[in-house]
Amino acid sequence: MTVTSARTPRRPLRGVRAGALGRRAAGAVLLAAVALLSSAGPTWAHVVPSTVLQLDVHSDRVDGDLLVPATDLAAASGLSLVGADGASLPVDADTAGAVVDYLTDHVAVTSDAGDWDVQVTDVAVTTTEQYGTGSFPAVTADVVLTPPAGADVHRFELDYDAVVHQVITADVYVVLRSDDTGAVPAGNLPATLGAVAVDTVTGAIPALQVDLTGNTASGTQAGFRGMVALGVSHIAEGTDHQLFLLTLLLPAPLLAAAARWQGTVPVRLAIRRITGTTLAFTLGHSVTLVLGALGLPVPGRAVEAAIAVSILVAAAHAGRPLFPGREPLVAGLFGLVHGLAFSGTLAELDLSGGELARSLLGFNVGIELVQLAVVVLVLPPLVVLARTPVYRRLRVAGAVLTGVAATGWLLDRLGVDTPLAAAADGLGPASPWLPGLLWVAAVVVVARGRTGAGSSPAATGQDVPLVGSAR
Repeated sequence: MTVTSARTPRRPLRGVRAGALGRRAAGAVLLAAVALLSSAGPTWAHVVPSTVLQLDVHSDRVDGDLLVPATDLAAASGLSLVGADGASLPVDADTAGAVVDYLTDHVAVTSDAGDWDVQVTDVAVTTTEQYGTGSFPAVTADVVLTPPAGADVHRFELDYDAVVHQVITADVYVVLRSDDTGAVPAGNLPATLGAVAVDTVTGAIPALQVDLTGNTASGTQAGFRGMVALGVSHIAEGTDHQLFLLTLLLPAPLLAAAARWQGTVPVRLAIRRITGTTLAFTLGHSVTLVLGALGLPVPGRAVEAAIAVSILVAAAHAGRPLFPGREPLVAGLFGLVHGLAFSGTLAELDLSGGELARSLLGFNVGIELVQLAVVVLVLPPLVVLARTPVYRRLRVAGAVLTGVAATGWLLDRLGVDTPLAAAADGLGPASPWLPGLLWVAAVVVVARGRTGAGSSPAATGQDVPLVGSAR
């Protein structure tokens, strides 16, 4: 009897200890996210200016018009190009010469015939605007690429790493604007040749392979791969798009009843639910992505404000079920809005015809790859954590954080100056760490026997029927 009485309370105590452990794990996730947020810089804003290099092919050379965001160029080169107020500074002869030297050092072209001569001239500053960025200072320059005598101007390797070697979130879009030799039919111009960006896996900056000889398959494939990379980069750097998707995932494992999230649903149902929601979002943004790229007028500020509203609604739904069972419908409707934002990137490239179709497909594939990666990485630990009492705190904290971020973005899009928008943009650096933090928390909970430790369905992780106490 003595042994029995000593051991009897240990089962509920185990649940208490596991509950405390779960709370510590959830707290660690939140504290780590806050720490990452506080150390974030403004370079993670959703709509950031991009470098654009437009090429004109002639019989003996390739000319280029280069536009580089001045802030990025200043950060990468160390030159004083932007004032404290964010406006461009005057460029004197010495500064222009330094820009020429920097760009010349970071642009190289080679082909089977050998190295090409690279000349950078006519450096100037300007103020311009790309889709959704607002006005920003930029540096422009003329680039002349001259091959060795007798070399083919239609096949070369562009090794460009200006800015991107320091600003890893920067993108460089390379577009064929004209071809005087007729190798590329005028009806196929302008044509995207690809994008230059840091490979997030290897850290390398791959050179861009250009092949315009008869619009060959290799050239087409390179352009397609470049647009896939562009789609990946666009969604990976789009803090608001990521936050919207993550917030939709939060209630995916949960059961709605009596206007509350109560208990959990079977894992298969959670997977089907988020699959349907993701596919609906994909369909929605694909439709408006095509329409926007084809010329549908896109009011940039209004679209960005609508995206903020969509995130705010998703955050409210994560807190309490607003549209249980209708998540795919709502995701599809909001996907229409997000697609308009995506289309602005392609609209900047001014593509048409078959090139536009290939670019749309590649860009969309890139977006879907990132979305699939997010779901695969985040949903499993959420399903595990949802079967613990601590998930309510994690979900509510995530919903509140998302709601505050969305409010900041909305006010900013409406012209209200607030520090919330800059803080929300700072969530970007936390996104690569979030899946890892969630996995660590889930593994800790499972390892300590959190699932199945308590006596109630909510504590044990059993799937709860439609009736029950509100959480």
